Amino acid sequence: MGSHRASVRYAKSVLELSKEQKSLEKVKEDMLLFTKIVTENRELGVVLKNPIVPADKKKSILKALFEKRVQPLTFKAFELIISKNREGILDEIAVAFINEYNLLKGIVVASVTTSYTLEDKQRKEVIKIVEEITGLKVELIEIIDESLIGGFVLKIGDKQIDESVKSKLAKIQRALVA
Repeated sequence: MGSHRASVRYAKSVLELSKEQKSLEKVKEDMLLFTKIVTENRELGVVLKNPIVPADKKKSILKALFEKRVQPLTFKAFELIISKNREGILDEIAVAFINEYNLLKGIVVASVTTSYTLEDKQRKEVIKIVEEITGLKVELIEIIDESLIGGFVLKIGDKQIDESVKSKLAKIQRALVA
């Protein structure tokens, strides 16, 4: 079984259990915390994926980092995943959980990249456009990339709308060279 399929299965199981125990929102926050810590601490991700590091050592690391910071359900899920020798995909499971949560709640994550900080009016307009396109509630991530010069790049799932000046200049340059 591929790691993607396994991570989605574990994520769905944790999601269902957290719904039953009425701790869905708290477990989602735990998964966000986990992904944030793994992203910020590359070494943790490397240790979790390393087959040479014994499972009990990984379990003790996770216990020290998370046992007092997350819901008991979340920590028990971590322990179960380690006992099944799947700690290498814990980060994928956390991401899959967040994706499943968003699907359940009718939320789409979109990112808009601009060369400047959006004003409230612009932010609301982008959210409105994405809501009209998807029919879902929007969680907007804003990214600033001064190399765009102007315009924006909007990503919704695997779709991308690139209306940046940088992109348009590159298209003109390719047309002139061809």
